Amino acid sequence: MKHELDYFFHPDGVAVLGASENQRTGGFHILRNVLGGYTGRVYPVNPRYTELLGVKCYPDIQSIPDTFECLIYFIPARFILDTIKEAAKKGVRAIIIESAGFAEVGSQGQALQQEAVALANSLGIRLWGPNCMGYLDGHTRNVFSFMYTDKWKTLMKPGDVSLIVQSGMLSAGFLMSVLERDNIGISKVCSIGNKCDVNEIDLLDYFCGDSETGVVGCYLESIVDGKKFLQIVKNTQKPIVVLKSGRSEQGKKAAMSHTASLAGNTAVQAGAFKQAGVVQVIDLYELIDTVKAFSYIKNYRPDKGVALMTFSGGAGIVTTDLMADYSIPLANLSNDTLQAVQKLYPSWMGASHPLDLWPAVEQNGLDAVYTATVEALMSDTSVDSIIVECFASRYYDPAFFKDIGNMMRTHKKPVVLWLVGEKDVVDNYKMHAEGSGIPVFGEIGRCIQIIQALRFHFSKRGKM
Repeated sequence: MKHELDYFFHPDGVAVLGASENQRTGGFHILRNVLGGYTGRVYPVNPRYTELLGVKCYPDIQSIPDTFECLIYFIPARFILDTIKEAAKKGVRAIIIESAGFAEVGSQGQALQQEAVALANSLGIRLWGPNCMGYLDGHTRNVFSFMYTDKWKTLMKPGDVSLIVQSGMLSAGFLMSVLERDNIGISKVCSIGNKCDVNEIDLLDYFCGDSETGVVGCYLESIVDGKKFLQIVKNTQKPIVVLKSGRSEQGKKAAMSHTASLAGNTAVQAGAFKQAGVVQVIDLYELIDTVKAFSYIKNYRPDKGVALMTFSGGAGIVTTDLMADYSIPLANLSNDTLQAVQKLYPSWMGASHPLDLWPAVEQNGLDAVYTATVEALMSDTSVDSIIVECFASRYYDPAFFKDIGNMMRTHKKPVVLWLVGEKDVVDNYKMHAEGSGIPVFGEIGRCIQIIQALRFHFSKRGKM
């Protein structure tokens, strides 16, 4: 039997109400995006046109000759009730309302929104939105959204990261910058706006049972049922990463005016999140970097300490300080490990932890030293994970990251990588590293935050 959310994600037939030839409007871009990825039947609806983008256009819903399951709504809010009634006659089970003008504009809009939900539910229809971006699916290539770019066609690749975002333009523009900046595989990205009907609880529950989703990231301004949300998190082994906005009084007011959301007590929420196993973050790029790390790292037993290998003594000191700030233990390396690394150094330098490897690199080469050092650390029973800090040098082939990635999976010990250097060289190193399964970050502090998130989640999962 078809899950009720599959009428959104896997519909048999889609109509676009408000489709347009005007490239400055969302109606044009919604239709263009649907036609660019969805492989089923598509019905543009607008009485001004007989054809749009090479597809027959219909003057109204009732003139569409076939039944269909999903409707994308992008016309003024005042037409929503009549639209729901007409859609029901065509067998529609899912309506994505991307228009604004509902609860976020005041009491009149709130009343209209509530009436729409009641009517839709009485007719067996679920509503998504309003005031939202819709969704993207990296596997089906469905892009039911007004995103004003074709870049998703080349940048969006299938993966196991699903995102639930309570915003429209934030997730549209931000997602494009993320896809350009980071090597992240997408399962589904869902913008739910006012979440009048379909909400974060519905989606989180769906994703926890979805074989294409391995990690869920959420940007939320409010949570409709905190108890149920936390129960879902407690019952899944999938990492759930949450950016909860409205932590300040000013933020709460902004949330109310944006999507009519009521934010709760911040301290109480943070404590409940931690107890349930939610990985909580405080900004958007931290959210993306954290879900990215979980998409790469599936196994970890955080019961020992973290090893640190660097190209700079100063960077090693900064990293060690940050580890102490986050209460992350520095591994107590064995004598065998130190002796193995000592063989790489010039005679005038002794090996100590953190491992400052640059003198060894100058003597033996970056690729040989980094591979041998990771191999020694992986074999050390006092090490449960490794932070690798690397200067991307154009004089060394980054293909050695393949060996490090293989060791990471064999020993089930995560590696996170901080890269610095000239942009083109860093980009090349990053491509090789992430192609080998090693997540790369541009800041030392982010590596520490990622290690902390990994340790928190896998400690919780190990107790389930």
